Amino acid sequence: MKGKGKDDEHTTLKSEKTPGFLERLSDTAGGMLVGLLAFSLSFYLLFTNEGRAVKTAASLDEGLSIVVPLGNIHTLNHQHEANLVHLSGALRTSKPLYDPNYGISIHCVKLKRQVEMYQWIEYEESREYEENGEKKTETRYNYNTEWRSEVVSSKHFDREIAHRNPSAMAVDSFTAVASDVQVGAYYLSKGLVEKVTNFKQMSLSQTGNPHADVTALGDYFYHSADPKNPEVGDLRISFWYAGVSLGGSPSQPVDSVSVIGKQKGGEVGPYKTKSGDELEILHLGTHTAQEMFEAEHASNNVKTWALRASGWMMMFVGISLMIRIFYTLVDWFPVLRDLVSLGLKIFALCLSTSLSLLTIAAGWFFYRPLFALLLSGIAIGIIVLARSRVPQKKYQ
Repeated sequence: MKGKGKDDEHTTLKSEKTPGFLERLSDTAGGMLVGLLAFSLSFYLLFTNEGRAVKTAASLDEGLSIVVPLGNIHTLNHQHEANLVHLSGALRTSKPLYDPNYGISIHCVKLKRQVEMYQWIEYEESREYEENGEKKTETRYNYNTEWRSEVVSSKHFDREIAHRNPSAMAVDSFTAVASDVQVGAYYLSKGLVEKVTNFKQMSLSQTGNPHADVTALGDYFYHSADPKNPEVGDLRISFWYAGVSLGGSPSQPVDSVSVIGKQKGGEVGPYKTKSGDELEILHLGTHTAQEMFEAEHASNNVKTWALRASGWMMMFVGISLMIRIFYTLVDWFPVLRDLVSLGLKIFALCLSTSLSLLTIAAGWFFYRPLFALLLSGIAIGIIVLARSRVPQKKYQ
């Protein structure tokens, strides 16, 4: 089956009675339980995130204060045994990585074979509206064929007939990793090797067909009768490499890395700090220890703010779900319903912001008490400001 046909688009219409007041109350009660769970988890996320951020920052500061730069990386220096060391240099592997099925060979840290299958993909768009006292859902389905690296099950398509995908691929994707990776005379630990992820697609334009049933076209190998007009179930294979190492083609630029870790014999691996964290850092390119620790601090800050935003959003959604019952009680009256909805959103916004700041302050209390008190003051100020905006007669 090829391409997109005339029958690859259709629309369905489902109707159901508009839920009554008791049904809406029941749905709201279920939402309250979900909201309570989200509200509770948000405290855990916000509190533990602050402890993690402080712990990571302390470990990085400790590492910077004790790290030992290695001058000559081509000879093991046993004076720095068990110390935190920093070194930079070109990657080296003892032998190339090889895929015998397609005749691919390259000196690198990782070689990935990515297999994609030409498959049907279902897209849907829905809209809901009320008509004649009924709630109606109109859904439009579109089907197209695309290359995907994972098998897409067609069993749950609205129309599986004429859009059936194979249940498996005849060729598997895999990633080969070099057994021994060195920088100079030092071997890199498994954890450091895992950090080499600068994958680039290999050019196959100069490669011939590895088998009679495989066709090379562009940067892909095709298991297809006609690669330019594929059919559902056809495969295409691409190869990706990361960490080009010494020993390969002279025209291939070798990747250099900068590493920070504990020297243990001839290997560089994880170093455990007084805070309990492990320092095992690898950056592509040549960098000083100072630059690497600054980059790690920046990464820690980004992660911290991302988790803070996630925790706040989780708390806002949780509060919104828990107080939605007040909206349900008046949703039959349009004007009052809109006013109550706006008021509930403002309430959820203020309360989630205040509680988030207080939770963050509690996380910092054991590390930076003054900063914790400042955040607590801001949180209380938001509540006081919100109360001052409410007309005084409400309390009389």
